[in-house]
Amino acid sequence: MRIAMLAPISWRTPPRHYGPWELVTSLLTEALVARGVDVTLFATLDSITAGRLAGVVPAAYSEDPTLDAKVWEALHVAHVFERAGEFDIIHNQADFIPLAFSRLVETPVVTTIHGFSSLRILPIFKAYEERVAYVAISDADRAKDLRYAATIHHGIPVDDFPFDRDGSDDLLFFGRIHPHKGAAEAVEVAHQTKRRLVMAGIVQDEGYFHQLVEPHIDGERVVYLGAVGGETRVRTLGQARALLHLISFDEPFGLSVVEAMACGTPVIAFNRGAMPELIDHGVTGFLVETVDEAVEALGRIGEIDRRACRAAVEARFSVDRMADRYLKLYRSILGR
Repeated sequence: MRIAMLAPISWRTPPRHYGPWELVTSLLTEALVARGVDVTLFATLDSITAGRLAGVVPAAYSEDPTLDAKVWEALHVAHVFERAGEFDIIHNQADFIPLAFSRLVETPVVTTIHGFSSLRILPIFKAYEERVAYVAISDADRAKDLRYAATIHHGIPVDDFPFDRDGSDDLLFFGRIHPHKGAAEAVEVAHQTKRRLVMAGIVQDEGYFHQLVEPHIDGERVVYLGAVGGETRVRTLGQARALLHLISFDEPFGLSVVEAMACGTPVIAFNRGAMPELIDHGVTGFLVETVDEAVEALGRIGEIDRRACRAAVEARFSVDRMADRYLKLYRSILGR
């Protein structure tokens, strides 16, 4: 089986710190290669893979401001489709632009939909639903009138996230500093409960950060680490009493939620999007509706067995499970 894996080019694959789409693309690619699948990763030329690397884009456009995103995305997508005859499957992880190329080749195309940036992009997905096999990353993110081949949850390399039996007394916010992710709400919960809050993630909304988050950062009660990767990322996820994931949008998945639970850290999240698919209420965390309910849930956080958080990820959100399900889908498509 020869797979062309088309990565996004906003960040390197795998990302140095932030880049959830690129991270999942990398995890799946490496898991498939480890199973003996012939995978060519189409990504930025500084990307890293155990498979074959193919690319025309010198670097990620979010890392190199001299690159025009539209120009290089067009070149990037065209590159894989110009080589379509070399592959049994093209797996698109790069949003909707590749759909417009799909009828120009005979090679089957799989598209993982990592979420809809706007309902305005739905028409292009609808136009190609008979040609492209769509994968939802959660049942919550399925568009009502769109045809899907499968729902496949993201998986992580669980062994890369050591279990922390004790955690600490600190609360954790881990994600983009943006209103959607609930950074200000996390600060409010920490203030009401008089707990120390550690924050990690890129600043995506400067105005929001400067107005509602930065004034509270004092290096003692509220600590901001910026974007973290590697061992610091893992240590930060594990050394917390709870992850606060107080989102204000219907999040399609939530990698940090699963990563935190893998380390043993329970999650308190607003009950939106995919959160009910990731968190077992009262077992691996709490699903709440308001900041006040999040404060109340923290009072019950001792009821959560950190081993149960780890066990849930091992059973449902491993990279091996994700890779096996994609392989099953590929074989189904090729067997038609």
